[in-house]
Amino acid sequence: MSGRATVATSGDVAEPSAEVLAEAAATFGLLASPARLQIVWVLAQGERDVTALAESVGGALPAVSQHLTKLKLAGLVRSRREGRRVVYLISDENVVTLVRWLVGRLTGQEGATERVHGLGA
Repeated sequence: MSGRATVATSGDVAEPSAEVLAEAAATFGLLASPARLQIVWVLAQGERDVTALAESVGGALPAVSQHLTKLKLAGLVRSRREGRRVVYLISDENVVTLVRWLVGRLTGQEGATERVHGLGA
């Protein structure tokens, strides 16, 4: 018997490690905040600076800044400088796909999944 740990499988997919599950739970935890979810939704439409983002989500600038910091630390968004402005954008398109799928499903938008995958208009 080797010293390697065995990985249980479910069908053709290996069971994720405890570390992967913890990371997934942390990501879902970040997205469990309606404010952060809305920020991700808005940034999925295009990059914005913090002022424009606060206007789009109807939040106070300091609160939006704090949410962006958390999302940035988690690697879900990133920023870049444009002169004096700091512009925020999505860094993980898979998260956008997940958010669009879930929101589309919950709002009954039948074509949401096709649009996410580039199959629809």
